[in-house]
Amino acid sequence: MALAVGIVGLPGAGKTSLFNALTRVGVSGHERKENVGMAPIPDERLHLLAAVEHAKKVTPAAIRVVDVPGTGPQLLGNLRQVDALLAVVRAPRDLEELRLELLVADRDHVERRLERVRTQAKSGDPKLRAEVAELERLLAHVDGGGSLADYGGDLPPGLEPLTTKPVIVVENGPGGIDLALEAELAELDEEEAAAFRDGGRSALDEVVVRLKDALGLIVFFTAGEKETRAWTLRRGATALDAAGTIHSDIARGFIRCEVIRWQDLVEQGSRTEVSRHGLQRLEGKDYVVEDGDVLNIRFNV
Repeated sequence: MALAVGIVGLPGAGKTSLFNALTRVGVSGHERKENVGMAPIPDERLHLLAAVEHAKKVTPAAIRVVDVPGTGPQLLGNLRQVDALLAVVRAPRDLEELRLELLVADRDHVERRLERVRTQAKSGDPKLRAEVAELERLLAHVDGGGSLADYGGDLPPGLEPLTTKPVIVVENGPGGIDLALEAELAELDEEEAAAFRDGGRSALDEVVVRLKDALGLIVFFTAGEKETRAWTLRRGATALDAAGTIHSDIARGFIRCEVIRWQDLVEQGSRTEVSRHGLQRLEGKDYVVEDGDVLNIRFNV
């Protein structure tokens, strides 16, 4: 499953405009429902590789984007499983208020969990009683002015706090990005939008790159005539992890991985030339994938 980012912001900040600009879904800001879409990660290397392979289909890597209607503990709680947050602001004070909203949502979450675990702990289970004690300490820490991000102890497993997630700030307005304009340009085809920008890239491309860096992601490629595609992995992940990202069957039947650096494939112009110059190597399942690797995974199921 793709990594996910949640959009947060005060009313009127431009959350829905950001969602539309990133995903090209085109939802209305008046719809009071959760919106989900995919934001492609811009990567010029993908198109260079596709040209070498004469690919019929080019698929960029993408990040799942979730936009909830408004704030408040219950709505923000729907973002607990995302990997990072995009905070839309119009002024610096907006960010302070948003951080407070996230803190209140976390406190509410801890308190509700404490009530539930206290009831379960009446069975006498020592693990549940220990969790009650930990949650009481955690709640006291938050009530004392702290946050879950600066709590000194271990957080209970599965708590999924909002205040510990990476936050990427997107300023909407004259000093930042015109999100309403970007949302309108997202409705055009790529050539028309590029012409409007005088050939330049979308201002949101940098936001997606910042998000990729905040999540510690690298990009690897699978390249062929049928499809050339980019995929994301956490930095430090292995060839077996990459196989599982493509398909669970490939991971289960993993044999070996052929690895080419993307520059070598582009510079040599074909896999034949890459092999002739000794620039392709075979790696096992424990190989740590590097950003820009072109992988061809051999498997047997």
